[in-house]
Amino acid sequence: MIFYKWLLLLGIIFLLWAFLTYKGIHPFAWFGKLPGDIHYTRNNFSIFIPITSMLLISLLLSLLGFLLRK
Repeated sequence: MIFYKWLLLLGIIFLLWAFLTYKGIHPFAWFGKLPGDIHYTRNNFSIFIPITSMLLISLLLSLLGFLLRK
């Protein structure tokens, strides 16, 4: 019964994100450029290792999972 409320909230968040992106405002432009994210470029070689960004995502998903379990 509560599933439809979460689905509605997720839909509203996606619509808001799409609208902001359409207007040229990128809400998460900083993501992937955090201190600790490694970006190495040399000649024709480029590598990107988002260590800090992945740690942040892991932390947020763990917190979400903890809150949803309660």
